[in-house]
This record gives sequence, C-alpha cells and structure tokens, in this order.
Amino acid sequence: MTIQQVLTGHVDNPEHQPDLEGNLFPVGDEADVARLEITGALPTALRGSFVRNGPNPLFQPLGRYHMFDGDGMLHRIRFDGGQASYRNRWIRSKGLQAESAIGRAVYPGLSDVLNFPDASLVGDAGPVKNPANTHIVRHAGRYLALWEGGLPTEVTAELDTVGEFDFDGQLHGAMTAHPRIDPRTGEMFFFAYSVFEPVIRYYVVDADGTLVHRAKLPVPAPVMMHDFVITDHHAVFLDSPIVFDVANIGKGPMVQWRPDNGTRIGVLPRRGTAEEVRWFEIDPGHVQHFWNGWADGDRIEFSGTRFEHPEFGIDTSGPLDESSADDTPPYPARFWVDLAAGEAGWEQTDDLGGDFARFNDARTGVRS
Repeated sequence: MTIQQVLTGHVDNPEHQPDLEGNLFPVGDEADVARLEITGALPTALRGSFVRNGPNPLFQPLGRYHMFDGDGMLHRIRFDGGQASYRNRWIRSKGLQAESAIGRAVYPGLSDVLNFPDASLVGDAGPVKNPANTHIVRHAGRYLALWEGGLPTEVTAELDTVGEFDFDGQLHGAMTAHPRIDPRTGEMFFFAYSVFEPVIRYYVVDADGTLVHRAKLPVPAPVMMHDFVITDHHAVFLDSPIVFDVANIGKGPMVQWRPDNGTRIGVLPRRGTAEEVRWFEIDPGHVQHFWNGWADGDRIEFSGTRFEHPEFGIDTSGPLDESSADDTPPYPARFWVDLAAGEAGWEQTDDLGGDFARFNDARTGVRS
C-alpha cells in the first residue's frame, strides 16, 4: 500500500503538552538530501544505512498526547564512498491513511484508547491505530517497523510502506517492539502481551522468515512487558507488577504499578512449552529495556536498566500541560538465575541513571 505523495505535518501544540514540547516537537516535513555536508571525512569503505524509528504525529492530537502515541517516522542516513545522504518518511499505517483522507486526527491516544473512532471515518483501518512507531529490524530480507500493540509493518529499504505483515497468516496478534535475533542461527524470537488477558504469547521465526514455534504462557495479571533476552538455550522474561487496568480509563492511569503482585524471572527453553517455563521470585522492580543475556552452565545472567517504581504518565485525569510521568531514571542492574539451586536475584551495577543502552548485536545471547 505504498503512498508516494509527500506529507506535511499539522501540529502546533496550543495546549503546551509536555510530550510535544522542545526536542519532542514533531518533525513536520518529509525530506530527501542527496548530499549531506560533512565535517572532516568519512571512510570511503563505509557503506550501508542507519535507520531509526520514533513517534512523530502528523496531525494535532485529540486530547492528551503521550509520546507512545505518535505516528511512526523513519529516518535514514546512507553512507557510500565517503558521502552521506538523508531521507525521512512517515509510516503510512491504515490509520494514518484514514486520517490523511479526512485531514485531521480521529484516533485518540493510549490514555483514551477505548474511545474508538466511528467506523464511517476510518473504514477498514480498525478501531485502534497501529502507528508502528517504536523500532525497526531487518530479518530474512524484510524490514519490519514495530509497535507492541499490533502486527509489524513491512517497509522497503527506501522507507516506503508495504503494509502490516503477519508471517503468511501465522501471527494473529501483536509483536513486541524488541525481538531478539540470534546472529549464529538467524532465528528471530519475540513475544506479545495482552491488555485484557493475563498471558504472554511467545514465538520463534526461523532464518528464512517462517514462524515455526509458539507458546502461550499464563501470568498473574495483564502485564506491560516491553523487552526480554535470549541465551544460547533459553528465552528469559521479567514478569513485573506494572499491569493494565482498562476499566480505569477515564478515571485514572490505565497502567498501574502494583508491587504486591511481585516480580518473577521466567526461564523457558528456546522452543519450550508453557509446561516447561520456570519462574523465580525476586524483589519488585521493572525493566523497560534489557541489554543482553547468556548462560554459563546452570547460571543465567542478564542486564538492563531497572525502575524501582515506574510511572509512565498514561493518565487522563490531570491538566493537558502537565505530565504524571515520574522522571526518576532507571539504573543499570545485573540479574541472575541459578537453575540448579532454584534461586534468582539482582544487584545494581552503577549509580548513573539512564536507559536505551546498546551492545554489540553480534554478541546477542552470549557473554558480553
């Protein structure tokens, strides 16, 4: 469903919403710059593209805006022969196409997501927009833009939108925005949570892009699980007490921190079933982004940035120019599981707060 016309943004933020201010204000134009100005010199042997994804609303949002809501926009810098070029494109989701045809936003944000737009306005785009705004990965020759609330969206190397991708009809729901790709086997591993149902759905895709394994893992509550890790032999999950309560929409936060629910590390064989997952209790905490994990015999180690008490501000109850999000950063932490002893734990590894750290993807699943 590639659309070639250039789009122009229509956001002015008259309510001074925090997630549309300053550096978070959306880029308003699609651009192509064939030859970027270079300070110094680029190696002539450096060839390839760096592509990033992020939320960037095309139209002035309806009501409260959260950064999780924005339409996906891809930015690409291409390197070739000592030169560099730039291109950016909005992802033409079905929802964005419906809004473009009308000329304004019709989908509310996550804080009011169940206030569905009238079908006469959005047609087959559905009641919830899939903005594909969180991440982009390349696997089995495809580029997939990801949003954990829906199917992946396939795009081309030139950033044109192909459409939602369901692995030849094998995926019927959402896909995490942070799959793990094993560089040694070419397999891709991912999961999905449910806003309504206490369950995690886990999937394995082989190197040629075929979805070959699935498992349904019960959990105590509808958890917001954003990321996970793999080792050579396992998929490892953190079931933390940050849960959805859709009945609270319009009255308070849809996502709530309930530490009494506890926190568990789940260890599953890579192609395991629900009967094979093992859960290990640890102190309450939440990790939005992990770095890497590996196994050494019966010991599994993995790392990420740990929130003591996360609050992401998905709430309709306050003024539009105020955010209920907690700015306290997460801190680097190391987690471990001793499979033989049946024990698990964690420790903080640094007092420098932050998130979105990266490691060498060639070391995914092995010691790093």
